[in-house]
Amino acid sequence: MTVPFSFKTEYLLDKAHFSECFDESVTLDTSLKAYTKAIGFFFIGVALLLTGMNAFASFFVIGLGVLEALNIKFKKTWWLWRQMMSKAAGNNVTLTVDEQGISTDSFYVKSEILWCDVSEIKSTQRGFLIKHSGTSYISKQVLNEEAISFITSKI
Repeated sequence: MTVPFSFKTEYLLDKAHFSECFDESVTLDTSLKAYTKAIGFFFIGVALLLTGMNAFASFFVIGLGVLEALNIKFKKTWWLWRQMMSKAAGNNVTLTVDEQGISTDSFYVKSEILWCDVSEIKSTQRGFLIKHSGTSYISKQVLNEEAISFITSKI
């Protein structure tokens, strides 16, 4: 008779955790193609300005182009700032990995991902990307060797 697997731990949602989540789950594209929309807004705004259209609307479109370019350039900084300003930042999260799935419980959020709902588990250098109806990230720093091998066996 085998004992069902269960692992429970607690960790803090801090800047280091959010930074790791971003680094492991987001692919940054800084090529010229990523700036296409920003360049388009900028040139449309300049064209509107040169044709004598409403100057306010022209500068607004130019401003949209600049904001879009800054959004691409500072994507991580902007995302981290939003996460640190959220009410969940600074709170402890209880993570449970067992035979049913993965559940997280904090003061603000309770979620559960059942193994039957998981479509893909991708191992990264520092954690796991769990794909279900969305994508979730679990850091290997908060897991022990048994939990890491259990999740790896689900791949």
